[in-house]
Amino acid sequence: QVQLVESGGGLVQPGGSLRLSCAASGSGFISGFIRLNNMGWYRQAPGKQRELVASITSGGLTNYADSVKGRFTISRDVAKNTMYLQMNSLKPEDTAVYYCTLGALADYWGQGTQVTVSS
Repeated sequence: QVQLVESGGGLVQPGGSLRLSCAASGSGFISGFIRLNNMGWYRQAPGKQRELVASITSGGLTNYADSVKGRFTISRDVAKNTMYLQMNSLKPEDTAVYYCTLGALADYWGQGTQVTVSS
């Protein structure tokens, strides 16, 4: 089985920064599956639909939602099966639960980490 564990969420003031991490793990062939597949970050704010924030392929190609372009940076360490989301210039509207995903169709999900941007 695949396990995705997010960390790094918290409370930050507007204009601040946070770095989210997602550690992916699995035994046997799962480890190779992790390395070869896309990973992504989704978020869901209260009363809103879940939305894709950013994604990254195994080769490092990235994609961002318009609302976070220029502020957020997605990256991954393939050797460590870990993905990151550096979030700068945070806004109150970035407040949400952030989820890590694995797979071209977001086949696997983490449990989520809360990010709250408030003064």
